[in-house]
Amino acid sequence: MSNHPAEAADRLPHTRESLAADLAALGVRQGSTLLVHASLKPVGYVAGGPHAVVLALRDAIGPDGTLVVPTHTPDNSDPAGWQNPPVPEDWWPVIREHAPGFDPQVTPSRWMGAVAEVVRTWPGAQRSDHPQVSFAALGRLATEVVYGQPRAGMLGADSPLGKIYGLDGDVLLLGVGHDSNTSLHLAEYRQADPPPARLGAAVQTANGGREWVWWDDIDLDESDFELLGADFDATGTVRTGRVGGALARLMPQRAAVDFAERWMSENRK
Repeated sequence: MSNHPAEAADRLPHTRESLAADLAALGVRQGSTLLVHASLKPVGYVAGGPHAVVLALRDAIGPDGTLVVPTHTPDNSDPAGWQNPPVPEDWWPVIREHAPGFDPQVTPSRWMGAVAEVVRTWPGAQRSDHPQVSFAALGRLATEVVYGQPRAGMLGADSPLGKIYGLDGDVLLLGVGHDSNTSLHLAEYRQADPPPARLGAAVQTANGGREWVWWDDIDLDESDFELLGADFDATGTVRTGRVGGALARLMPQRAAVDFAERWMSENRK
């Protein structure tokens, strides 16, 4: 038997109730709009799995809160730019012609984690219709957050990120680092002359068909987000703590974006 009761307790399954208590202790606000980026592995065993985690998140923000997650589909993009892995050039026109069009009702997210997928498929969830960087939301302001995401300027002022900024929402990084903090991209749109990018994706048409579309946006770059995030941590604005077994960071989104805007202007060439 262990002589360390705290360590023994750490091995117990986490529950909806214990996670909700951890989130409240971290500072998650009742009634808030909360954008969550999560990886469940660091959290440890949870009785009920990702379903229980989403219930705990909803308990923490309360009945008047709004839970938002990224439901991005980065594989629905121009194959000419794929690197991990790349595909042969003669595949590109086949992919552009035959990839299923994005349908916000059924297209699964990719690489966003189990929490995002549980929220996306939750009864009553609302999802934006951007073919690459959609968001899903549950709660009082869900429709307001996700409605009208533009194809160009996809993570800019009129995106769900911009809506969360306007609502003075918070960002929770649960078991993930600042490199997963999508909100920092909002600061890139505020830079002078951000580098341009030509983007493409398959979309569903009004008659149930599909087509490949192109749009002009900016060349998003998260390669320095960990450095940026470390400097932001040093300001004391970020609250850190354990949610289950995972290190979690909670921050006001406005403060993070405003700091990132200044940081990028000073540190990016």
